[in-house]
Amino acid sequence: MKDFPIPLRMVGAGSQPEEGDELQYLAMPRDMHTFRMPIVPDRADPSALATSRDLLASVLAAMERWDPAARAFGPRLALSEVPAAALTITNQMLGEGEVSIQVAGAPSYRIQESVFTGLWCVCEFDAADRQVGDWLEAGVLPQVALEAARAVASPTLPPVAVPPGAMNSPALLHEITAQIQARKPGMPAHVINLTLFPMTPDDHALLDRALPVGPVAIMSRGFGNCRITSTGARDVWRVQYFNNMNTLILNTIEIVDVPEVAQAAVEDLADTRERLAELITWMSESCAEQA
Repeated sequence: MKDFPIPLRMVGAGSQPEEGDELQYLAMPRDMHTFRMPIVPDRADPSALATSRDLLASVLAAMERWDPAARAFGPRLALSEVPAAALTITNQMLGEGEVSIQVAGAPSYRIQESVFTGLWCVCEFDAADRQVGDWLEAGVLPQVALEAARAVASPTLPPVAVPPGAMNSPALLHEITAQIQARKPGMPAHVINLTLFPMTPDDHALLDRALPVGPVAIMSRGFGNCRITSTGARDVWRVQYFNNMNTLILNTIEIVDVPEVAQAAVEDLADTRERLAELITWMSESCAEQA
């Protein structure tokens, strides 16, 4: 007969922590972004402040005429003719939000979401890396980013030789191919969680060859970081989540129009309109005080 181990719960002297001891907890992430209303500058040039206020009021008016549930791409407002002083104030008011986007190619684009979710600052550069345009754009994602991802994407995966050490990647490529062929615009995402599969180095190499990196790279900073890249296959994205120690904690492939983590939700855009209206009111009050 085998001994049956009985778990013991220790009580009595010496079994409990000292009264002066502090409980030890795991450190919580500290980089969670929350909205903070921009502060209107006290000593701004009154004319520049009024111009910036009018610019943002034009953006708000265009957003109020736009239905994001019916059309993902929203209004845009060119900034090329805005005076430098007013543009400086506008950039200060908009700040930097959680999502940054780079679009490679000619032209290329550098895009930064403002602190107002779904309101993007888009800068366009020519082949010599000279800035040739910039604008504000409202939407779930800037139009140039999605168009660039789709422009070079193929509806099929390229033929690739399967290395001898590949285990799960050939089956995954068959799954991805079937999803691409069956997809229609607007369908929910099909997510393949690579973290759950035993993957050999040959598996990763095969996926990299079959899904070459596309022109669009997105970084979403929130509770840790999320890095999103388009691939050479239509509607196929690599989505990787990192913790605050920059350790990969979730590695996925998403077959979808654009991953949800990169998009501004319709509800967020409604909040943005309200917050932008509050900011414009504060700027108007500052203009009246300075006048």
